[in-house]
Amino acid sequence: MIKSSQQTAELGFIGIGRMGLPMTSRLIAAGHKVYVYDLDSNKVIAAEKAGAKAAKHPAEVADKAEIVFLCLTDGAAVEEVVFGSDGIASVRCPPKIVVDLSSIHPDSTRSIAARLKVANGMAWIDAPVSGGPKGAAEGTLAVMAGGQETEIERVRPYVLAMGQRLTRMGDVGAGQTTKLCNQIVAACSMVVLAEATRLAVDAGIDASRLPEALAGGFADSIPLQLFVPRMAKDADEPQIGPVSIILKDLDMIADVARTHSTPLPMAGLAAQMFRLLKAARGSQADVLEIYKLSEPKLS
Repeated sequence: MIKSSQQTAELGFIGIGRMGLPMTSRLIAAGHKVYVYDLDSNKVIAAEKAGAKAAKHPAEVADKAEIVFLCLTDGAAVEEVVFGSDGIASVRCPPKIVVDLSSIHPDSTRSIAARLKVANGMAWIDAPVSGGPKGAAEGTLAVMAGGQETEIERVRPYVLAMGQRLTRMGDVGAGQTTKLCNQIVAACSMVVLAEATRLAVDAGIDASRLPEALAGGFADSIPLQLFVPRMAKDADEPQIGPVSIILKDLDMIADVARTHSTPLPMAGLAAQMFRLLKAARGSQADVLEIYKLSEPKLS
């Protein structure tokens, strides 16, 4: 069920990908007018079919919308949308808010937010999400935010049309740091679950029943319930996302950890495992193919 805000609004959404399209659709279903932009015109067309209004460039989105959501691949893409040609920073307008749902470096977030504030006074909330495309479609995303409390409360009704939880973690940058903590757990979980699944298969038990057998015990988790059946199925089609994305996050984690002298041996090992996956199967290999690294070699 779509959780609607008390009043409709004119919103913007830039980045209509695997996450952005279902999130945009949920905002439209909640009764909001949504202006969209993406470099890929086919993605814009898909959003228009859901009821969105197409914009020619990011500046047009920011000019028409009260709140602009971004869901982009990396920091370079966010930088381009904000400060590139016809970017958000070029708009002269009453104070508005940008909510960045992307996962980028906390330092980049703080820099972009400060420069945008100087450029045109727009506020910034970093609000990365966890839950994947399935959570985006079902409105069950967990959203972790950094920014001023009054601004986060202003956007809360619209965020909760796309997710089930919005938690303020501190000032700008805190949301991105929280997402990195999330990614430590997620990445390490995938590697550990791949090992458990492989042991089950090699020992001759039905690995697809592990979630049922372990439900309610100390080993139970959402990743266990979601990922193990997919690993056991051993399918080749994309399921979660490319290994390049998790490696981007793990590299950011290592950088932030160095800054704070934080030892992260498990995250470091997970990063090396995913680097092996990238070397073996390419940068677009699905992250759950980590399970296939331990496949027995045929003689």
